[in-house]
Amino acid sequence: MKVVILCAGYGKRLYPYTEKYQKTMIPIHGKPLLRYIIEGLVYSGIRDFILVVGYRKEQIINYFQNEIKLNITIEYIEQKQLNGTGGAVLLCEPLIANNHFILTWGDILLGYSVYKEINHIFQNEKQDYILTANQTNDPHLGAAVYTKDSYLTDIIEKPGKGTSKSRLNNAGLFVLSKEIFETLKLIKPSQRKELELPEAILMGMKTRNWKVRVYEMNKDQFRGDFGNREEYERLKNDRSWLQFLNFK
Repeated sequence: MKVVILCAGYGKRLYPYTEKYQKTMIPIHGKPLLRYIIEGLVYSGIRDFILVVGYRKEQIINYFQNEIKLNITIEYIEQKQLNGTGGAVLLCEPLIANNHFILTWGDILLGYSVYKEINHIFQNEKQDYILTANQTNDPHLGAAVYTKDSYLTDIIEKPGKGTSKSRLNNAGLFVLSKEIFETLKLIKPSQRKELELPEAILMGMKTRNWKVRVYEMNKDQFRGDFGNREEYERLKNDRSWLQFLNFK
């Protein structure tokens, strides 16, 4: 099974760091963020990667082209038009041979146990769709996730502050069936002129009876939003979160 990592964005929330770096390549405690993400997925048993690149793509390609210690394969595809997460995923369709793939954001790092647990759920439960959700006080900066009996009932992108009745947030890690490409081709761009992955998932639930298993992270499991400058600077000045990155 392959992993798609979205690494094309400008990282406007990380200015001025992104004047010099692609947002996934900003160093923290001796390594670029993307290296941590890939190591976590390797820890879970994944070896094949597709990186969707764009802004400062050469930084990513140059860094990993001679990387042999990780024993992985990487394919690159360029997102020339930044038309959302759904648009980025759709570009990868020709590269996905298996029936399922993993998707994650390139600026979100999770504790390595989470990557391993998601792969474990997929291998043992044979779910077609898995969404990872983290606990938060208010998911207004991400996407509110609503569930019943561990399955998704609704997902609302960027709900108004204080309006969400759910405290679960889209953590940015999925297992998806190849059928997602079919709904991505049917949805229309959002008000942000982007193809939104959550909309494609909801369409599949409503029109194709998809069942989306939700893995709810515990409050003590690590999630770092490195696409946010304040959060990046906080984590840069703190090393305690490194304990959640387990190595073999």
